[in-house]
Amino acid sequence: MISELNPDLVQGLTELVLPKGLAIVARDPRRIPVTVDPQEGIAVKDAVPRRVAEFHAGRAAARAAMVALGMPPRPIPMGPDRAPIWPNGLAGSISHSADACVAAVGLRDDWAGVGVDLEEATALDPLLVGEICTKSEQRWLGKQPPSERGLMAKLIFSAKEAAYKAQYPISRVVFGFDVLEITIDRDTTRFEAVFQSSQGSIPAGAVLVGSYAHAAGLLVTGVAIRQSEMERLTNT
Repeated sequence: MISELNPDLVQGLTELVLPKGLAIVARDPRRIPVTVDPQEGIAVKDAVPRRVAEFHAGRAAARAAMVALGMPPRPIPMGPDRAPIWPNGLAGSISHSADACVAAVGLRDDWAGVGVDLEEATALDPLLVGEICTKSEQRWLGKQPPSERGLMAKLIFSAKEAAYKAQYPISRVVFGFDVLEITIDRDTTRFEAVFQSSQGSIPAGAVLVGSYAHAAGLLVTGVAIRQSEMERLTNT
């Protein structure tokens, strides 16, 4: 676990992995904001204190990002599918690890979907590799230095999380880890997520492109889909 992680560092890493044009704000997930929105609080009314703090810190970060875009801060309740319900005209994503929390928000006119994921830079549980990674991804892991395979498996997990969040407003389909196959370019810190089957309006073979950063004991992955990319994505 990371003992201290400056929100400015988290924000800076997230800005590295997402394109310009999005407002990005980080918060400390270990502290509940002074003011919380009652509409949002319903989602965590029975949660443990740590989960309550993480949830409200993420919402506070998202509202601060709205203000940075020149928009009024508005509630972001949780939908039946547990995804954030973004205010009309906005697209965004919220993520937190035990010690980091960040929100990325953009105007819906510009962005069809945004996905960001934070993970502690530790090895993925070996028992989860077969559940999360495809055969092709596992072969790639086998070519990595043995000491780095667990971390690279965690990176694949994080990349799938970010890509799933970005595409969900488009497909509106809940699916498993096997639907997206990740190809990582360690030289450029970029990755591709390729759909292995059709999901909603997104056909098999469609590709999402993202980036990642690894610093200060943290993995950060990001995917953002521009409205101008929608025709390519849904008609591959």
